[in-house]
Amino acid sequence: MDTDQRIGKLQSMGKTFRSYDLNQRLLLPPDLRDWLRDDHLALYVSDVVDQLDLSEILNSYEEGDMRGRPPYHPALMLKLLVYGYCTGKLSSRKVEQATYDDVAFRVLSCNQHPDHASIAEFRKRHLPALGQLFVQILQLCQRAGLIKLGHVAIDSTKIKANAAKRQSLSYERLKKAEQELSLEVERLLAAAQQVDDEEDSLYGPGKRGDELPPELRQRETRLARIREVKAQLEREAQEAAEQDKAHKQEQKQRKEKGEALVESYRKPMWTQTESGTIVPRPKVQRNLTDPDSRIMLDTTTKSFQQAYNVQIAVDGEAQIIVAASVVQAANDAAQLLPALTAVKQNLGALPQQATADAGYFSAAGLSDERLKEVDLYVPPNNKPGLRRGRRSRCAINAQVREMMWHKLQTAAGYEIYKRRNIIAEPVFAHIKHLRHFRQFLLRGLAQVEAEWSLICMTHNLLKLFRAQPESSTT
Repeated sequence: MDTDQRIGKLQSMGKTFRSYDLNQRLLLPPDLRDWLRDDHLALYVSDVVDQLDLSEILNSYEEGDMRGRPPYHPALMLKLLVYGYCTGKLSSRKVEQATYDDVAFRVLSCNQHPDHASIAEFRKRHLPALGQLFVQILQLCQRAGLIKLGHVAIDSTKIKANAAKRQSLSYERLKKAEQELSLEVERLLAAAQQVDDEEDSLYGPGKRGDELPPELRQRETRLARIREVKAQLEREAQEAAEQDKAHKQEQKQRKEKGEALVESYRKPMWTQTESGTIVPRPKVQRNLTDPDSRIMLDTTTKSFQQAYNVQIAVDGEAQIIVAASVVQAANDAAQLLPALTAVKQNLGALPQQATADAGYFSAAGLSDERLKEVDLYVPPNNKPGLRRGRRSRCAINAQVREMMWHKLQTAAGYEIYKRRNIIAEPVFAHIKHLRHFRQFLLRGLAQVEAEWSLICMTHNLLKLFRAQPESSTT
């Protein structure tokens, strides 16, 4: 007995079912919003995006080419991207597929299906503007009462770059590879010319068969990339030498005035040849795929990876990210001041208290006049009473260390600093483990900064969504 016969038998016994017929035609067009619950995240994302100022994105279309088919509406594309980042669908191909398979994406796209190339192009074209939406969402969180700026915790983690570590070459290896590839390209060019001459004599001039062999195209492309990265390293070495010279001059002036010395945690990346030319150190490395990324130690896995160092400042009220950035330095010692000044830039005020781990300790940063209003709790990176080489030669630096140790050893200071673990670290756990964001999709520092802003913006948006029953964003 097939399914239809069984249903007919049940109905003859008085059992009825709700109507179900895939061939049923709708007499009236449906309201797409009825396909989702009223409290669905997709509808919330749609309402929030409708409140945002998208003028920068919209204005970019005024001077565009009016030929061809009209582009998809920017609000549609933005809602798909934001909802995709909220739900872990970061790939443009996954978002395209979701507009067919996922009801929430179909609702946000109004049953339209932008192809992945259009989605990727929209993200690439408007990436700077998308990154700036972080502040608008942050202001919505502030209006909803989720930000108090009573206690802000600062933390960092390493996120993998979209580049393989094996593509990183030292300056010494770049020079050697450039010479090897130059000779190989010359050899292949000569061989190709010889083949062309032989074919011209056989088939006559102007006949097909004169294309460059694939191995020559590959070597030429790699040679061009190596030369580009090598030249970038040389420019950076020159700039670093000038910065180090200015830093030494500043140190000298501060020492004469009795001020705290500005500690430098950057390893020198340049040296001088016998002729006095400034060149990168032989072991300084750059990646051919993403030269802006750096090899960094992941303290979780205890392994080195091609990565970026991402920074967040998190408010203690509801774990809202109030400042976010990406840096190329593996060390956090110079990041305390930029993080807190970014909070003031985003929200107009500094926090009352701020905590960070020992990696952020810098006597000059802690004693900076711009942070005098903030009650700081940052443990020094050595034990009380111990000297640490040149860094303790300045009496003011040693005094800052001793004062901070004394502050943290009090019962009140210990309790305040202990809160850092439950404010900032769970945010990274949520982003990495629950939202599965462990590697950047884009390449280059500017693109990565904007992508990280999108990740942090959607983190705040999810917090705002979950707090919606008690708060309002309007």
